[in-house]
Amino acid sequence: MRPTDVLPHRDPFLFVSEIVSVEPGRSATGRWHLTGEEAFFAGHFPGRPTLPGVLMLESLAQLGGIAVLADRRFSGRLPLFGGVDRARFRRQVVPGETLELEIVVGRLSARAGTGHGRAYVGQQTACEADLLFVLVPAEDDPA
Repeated sequence: MRPTDVLPHRDPFLFVSEIVSVEPGRSATGRWHLTGEEAFFAGHFPGRPTLPGVLMLESLAQLGGIAVLADRRFSGRLPLFGGVDRARFRRQVVPGETLELEIVVGRLSARAGTGHGRAYVGQQTACEADLLFVLVPAEDDPA
């Protein structure tokens, strides 16, 4: 399964390169391979390119979306950020590194859910956070 088989995200805003495993509605692991060609590295920061922390959070949220949308009960839905709690950034991530991603879905209902995500390089945690999301229809209601 590829990330684009499940997520509506596309380049340049797709931050999961590879899905390693998915337990629909429960958990997922994946990877984001950072080549250094990503446009944000040019400005964040010139001479010392660093992955922005908010993009680490977004990559975890996208992986959470994969875990939720892989569950057939949520077909036709779109998970959107509802909040972030206890976000901690513990390690700089630079071009050429692979960001390992893991998410465990917590509470999950027809309208919302929670998850705990962790991003790491090697054995070092780069970011972890509790995520809250809401589920909305994937398409706008024409009415």
